[in-house]
Amino acid sequence: MLLCRYIPLLAAVVKQFIDFIPLILFFIVYKLEPRAVELAGQSFTLGGIFSATAVLIAASVVVYGTLLVLQRKLEKGQWLTLVACLLFGGLTLAFHSETFLKWKAPVVNWLFALAFAASHFIGDKPLIQRAMGHAIGLPPHIWTRLNLAWVVFFLICGFANLFVAFTFPSIWVDFKVFGSLGMTVLFLVGQGVFLARHAHDVDPKPTAETKE
Repeated sequence: MLLCRYIPLLAAVVKQFIDFIPLILFFIVYKLEPRAVELAGQSFTLGGIFSATAVLIAASVVVYGTLLVLQRKLEKGQWLTLVACLLFGGLTLAFHSETFLKWKAPVVNWLFALAFAASHFIGDKPLIQRAMGHAIGLPPHIWTRLNLAWVVFFLICGFANLFVAFTFPSIWVDFKVFGSLGMTVLFLVGQGVFLARHAHDVDPKPTAETKE
């Protein structure tokens, strides 16, 4: 019974780590010493920001393409992440400037924050309730507070990535991966603690009002 209450949280954790797969591959390639490799009779440079960006784009297409085939759909957030990767990654390669890629994380996080904030005024449920309400029941004011917490989280992540990228350029890739991952893990743990505090308010069998 208790486990059922936290299935949505576990699903959110799994989803977050899936989203980090392309980023982790990006980090690995970025840290390699530049070297020439042969692939399909063509010579490529592997290592450094630009080859890492190409790997990020390819890995994102593979990961989200696989999810699309398996699930027959992608969530709006996953579409946003994929499109942002193609756009900012493509601009980075086209203009040979990492500045475009530095803006990817801030822009994506702020768009997520905007979407969560807008859901308070558009539609009949906060976005977090639409995502988790089918599996867990909470009073309306708790859903509102949880949704606002996601807004704040995405705003902080966006500004943190922007600050580090343009103030400490030597470590921005490290922060992009481990800083973002660390903030995500801490936030999800905090969300779990928040839900545990309100365990007496949780209805493990949501009523019709909590379902989409």
